[in-house]
Amino acid sequence: MDDVELLQKFEDCTLSFDQWTHRAHVKVAYLHLRQFTFDEALNYLRTRIKRYNAAHNVPEDLPMRGYNETTTRALLHLIAAVMQAYEKSHPVQTADEFYDMHPQLHSKHVLRFFYTVDRRMHPEAKTKFIEPDLTPLPRLQRP
Repeated sequence: MDDVELLQKFEDCTLSFDQWTHRAHVKVAYLHLRQFTFDEALNYLRTRIKRYNAAHNVPEDLPMRGYNETTTRALLHLIAAVMQAYEKSHPVQTADEFYDMHPQLHSKHVLRFFYTVDRRMHPEAKTKFIEPDLTPLPRLQRP
């Protein structure tokens, strides 16, 4: 599915739940970071992921399920850092090209380099951003 179709299906919640994979998360985040500032992309994704989860009956009251602010923000941060590091030397045209070009983002467990599971899955981490406890996230260049 191309970028336009992916975004449309995500935004109108018609993307099937089995298609809402780690790859799809990375691609949607990448596409939003291409259009918006980091903070705008984060706010937009926060709202849309919660809406998507509600449309697909994802329980929000379980520790390992539902929206997690820390996970969303940290993963978006890593994607933004990769974009900044490689946008000039390895330009891409599509979200699939971006994903395929950066295997460091392929694992849904990439945040384990920065967070212990207990910290990232702490109940507070679901509702507010918690800084990593293993190593800091890469520094972003702010416009």
